[in-house]
Formats: sequence, C-alpha cells, structure tokens
Amino acid sequence: MGLIKIQSFSFLFTILILSSSSLPHRHRHNRRHHRRNSQLIPTIFHPPLIPSNVNGEWVLLHESIGVSAMHMQLLYNNKVIIFDRTDFGASNLSLPQGKCRFDDEVLDVDCSAHSVLYDILSNTYRPLMVQTDVWCSSGALNSDGTLIQTGGYHAGDRKIRLFSPCDGDVDCDWTELPQNLTVQRWYASDHILPDGRVIIVGGRKAFSYEFFPKTMDDNGGVFHLPFLVETTDPMEENNLYPFLYILPNGNLYIFSNQRSIVLDYVNHNVLREFPMIPGEKRSYPATGSSVMLPLRLRQGQELVVEVMICGGAWGGAYVKALEGEFWRGSSSCGRMTLTDPDPKWVMEEMPSGRVMPDMLLLPTGDVLILNGAANGAAGWENAIDPVLNPVLYRPDEPDPRRRFTVLTPTTIARMYHSSAILLPDGRILVGGSNPHATYNFTGVKYPTELSLEAFSPPYLATQYAHLRPLNQAVDVGQVLSYGQQFSITFTLPFPQPDAEFMVSMIPPSFTTHSFGMNQRLLFLEIVGVERLFMFGYRVIVFAPPTRNIAPPGYYMVFVVHQGVPGHSVWVKIQ
Repeated sequence: MGLIKIQSFSFLFTILILSSSSLPHRHRHNRRHHRRNSQLIPTIFHPPLIPSNVNGEWVLLHESIGVSAMHMQLLYNNKVIIFDRTDFGASNLSLPQGKCRFDDEVLDVDCSAHSVLYDILSNTYRPLMVQTDVWCSSGALNSDGTLIQTGGYHAGDRKIRLFSPCDGDVDCDWTELPQNLTVQRWYASDHILPDGRVIIVGGRKAFSYEFFPKTMDDNGGVFHLPFLVETTDPMEENNLYPFLYILPNGNLYIFSNQRSIVLDYVNHNVLREFPMIPGEKRSYPATGSSVMLPLRLRQGQELVVEVMICGGAWGGAYVKALEGEFWRGSSSCGRMTLTDPDPKWVMEEMPSGRVMPDMLLLPTGDVLILNGAANGAAGWENAIDPVLNPVLYRPDEPDPRRRFTVLTPTTIARMYHSSAILLPDGRILVGGSNPHATYNFTGVKYPTELSLEAFSPPYLATQYAHLRPLNQAVDVGQVLSYGQQFSITFTLPFPQPDAEFMVSMIPPSFTTHSFGMNQRLLFLEIVGVERLFMFGYRVIVFAPPTRNIAPPGYYMVFVVHQGVPGHSVWVKIQ
C-alpha cells in the first residue's frame, strides 16, 4: 500500500512535545539545524486505522447556485466548473450585463447562465457563458490543466470547448473552437491518453472513437468500434457513457453494458475480451458506476489492476419506467482483476440497491458510493425513492461482510443529472438532480435541485483532527518528472506515538451521469520518512514511473496518516 510506520517515541520525548505546542511554527524553516537528528525509517505495511463507527457529515454550501450541476470538473487552481444543459429555457442565474446567447433552441435571446465557476476557498461562484448545448457531454483535462469539453446536443453535438484556469481579476470563460468533432457525440466518454491527447469514445448512435487534437495518423476521421454495436440493447441502448481506464501497458479498458474489452487504440485492435459481469445492466440508462481500484506502485513488483462496478438496473427497466413501473435498482457490485491470467468477476452486495450512483476514490483508497435512486432507470421521471445514505466501501477489508458501511444521510434527493467530485481538502462536493425536461420546483415529487452541498467523509471527523497532516509542501516545487524521487514535508498537530503514513496521488475527474472520467488513484512507493523536529516530518517517495501509469497533467497529492488525509498539494507530472 506504500504505507510507512514510525515506532513509538520515548516517554520523555512525548512529555517534551506536549509542552511545546508552538514548536512547529518556530522551527518550520530550520531543517538544517535538525537534519542531523532526523531518522530514516524502512517501509512497513498496515491497514488503515479509522474505525467504522464514524458516519460523516453534510453541510449545505448554497441553497441555490442558479444552475443544476449536471457536470463538474475540479481545476488545479481550486475552482470547479459546473454546468447544465442550455436547451430548457432560462436558468435562475443571470449572465453579466451585456452577455446573451442568440442561438438558443428555446429562447430567441437567453441572458441566463448555464455554467458557473465555483471557488472552493471562498465558497463563492460567478456565472460563465457557454455558447452551445452541452447536454450530456463529456470532458477531460489535458496536460496543461485545460478542460477539453466535447459534444452535447443538437448545435453542440460536435463542438469542442475549452476552459483554461485563471486567477486574480481575469474573467476567464468558455472558448468554443472552430474545429468540430468528426461525428456527433452525445453520451460519450473521454479519457486523457499517455501521449497527452484525449480519446472520445461512443455516444448515442456513435459506435466509434476519435481523438483531440487530431494527428496525421487520424486522417481527420473516426475509428469504428463494433463492440459498441454489439453491446447495444434494442429499445434501451444500455451502452452509453462507457467506463474507460488507461491500463499500465498503455492500452484502454472499455466497459459497456455487461461486457468489457482492452483496446489498442494505436493500432485499432481489440486485444482481449473479459467475462460478462453477472446480473443487471450497468451502462446508461441502466446506470451503474465504476472505479479502477488504487494502483500500488512498488519497484520490481507487477502492478495489480482491478476494476469495480456497482449498481445498475435490469434489462427492460428503462422501458418499464416510461410506463410508470419502477423496477428495483441493482444492489450488486463486481470486482475483477484484469491482470489475473484467468480474470473473473467476484460479486458482492451493497446494503441497498442503487441506480445512478456515483463512485469516488477517497485519498485513503476507500470508495465512496453516493447519490442515486432505489428504483427505476435514468431519464426524465424514470426513477423513484432516492437513496440518501452514502456507503463507504473498504476494498482491503479481508472480511467481505465488513467492507460496506452505511454513512450519514443527506436530506436532498440527488437522482438523475446529479454529480459529485473529490475536493483537495478531502471533502466531496455534491450538486444537481433534475429529473425533468425543464427547471421544475413545484407540484412534483422530486423538484429540480440548484443547491450545492459538501460531504465530509469519516476521516474528517473532529475526533481525528489530531491525526491530520498539516502544512504539506513538495520539496521540488510543483513540477515532477516520471520516476523522480521527491519528498513532502508536513507537520502533525500533536505528538504521535505510532505514526503511519501513505501517499496517494489523484487526478481531478470530470463527473457526469454517474461516471468520474479520468478518475484513478496511485499509492506512491515510499522510500522512508524523516522526523525533522518534534512535529515535523518528511516523507520520501518516487513519482509514478511512466505516463501509462500516470498520464501527464495535474494531480492532488495527499499524505495519509493513520487513515486521515491532510489537505492535498497540487503537482504537475510531465
């Protein structure tokens, strides 16, 4: 797991620390003075120490941001792009004076915003202007941290949009490129590739993939993928928003409906097909969710690659929901180790069924499952009975009966068109939910949600504040090279008699329709830990060895101490 342990301090040393609460601040910059007393400790592996009886906390950030959060993307400047479709009429947020859209499909002139930029630190937001319809679109950050946002509906179905982070007084906004995608992409999925390009896969009646930016080898076109035709169900599809993961060998894992393959997108060959996942359908509109479980980096050891898929709906659930009959959502989860010689799905049961869940990797390596409904399918008015309780899943718990923990419920239904992302401080940002064709707040069972809330997982409970790493800093600055050894300095609020550490590295994902595109977690290999002074530490790690394991771009790096992560620091690997 890349976890390291420091054995107990002596009793006398502990007493000295307890009497020196201001020492970390006085000596934060005096490393040279303490270097000769530092200790380099070998790596030891242990499971996380957080008990399972802490249930997390919800905080309402805004009753309304004026826009329902169908899509979310965290940026490296600690801001979040949030946006909704544009073809339902006016939103509840105005654009700045003088800005209006004139090519709207519903209004002749639309001066309302359908996108906002949310500032995490100040808990404020400002309107953005997106030109064409981004309904059910896709996205990925490129290596410079710019959001490459693709596709949508009608006038937006071939569009390529950019959003580049900016700070200060610069009013950055959406840019639409004159270049288009080769075919329409509605309900497609994107992934950043090791060479820095973005691959766009699938979409409604789009049984193919293409790249941005184009290269000479692309011939400006698309590449047919029969697998997407084969996984299409009559009347329902159940193959939209396919789950994508770049594998350590550089090839692309694609899951659609109940089947999955490995695609060599360079030579355009399917290299392998895996067994079908048992039970329900898993892709939109029988919407489940998925993660690739953490990759644990150790020199000389082959990486174990495992995917996990939870929730979904039985075939036919979408058609029945249109008729007003709501079948139960799937309670099953499947795990499959792709690197096994004979991979098979190992099935488990969640505490309750869910359709349209979101699955997020936490800095600890655990998985948070939240949002969704107990019955029905994705689509307008197609689900009932919101599932309000998040569930924490511990993949390393040896006893399968103890892996799932039900957490504190929200009071807000987050169903169709909701989203959730991990923030740099370890919280989860949650917004959206609109099961209607327009913004509808009255006379319906599940009103449109314009609210924004944050969920603090169990590791942020106040009783663990004394374990939380503080003042994280990377010694080499923000930019890393592949395979580079670097260190992270930090302090602990109180003396720890039995300190254990992990270092996780997570890129910000683009989340919509129950899938966090580009989501992955790397546990970095730890060389050792130095204790610099009473409260100060330096953990020494290796950066990921190749761009196949960590595609170029920005990542959050978390130091996790005894199951409690500190606030992350941003690094760029190139």
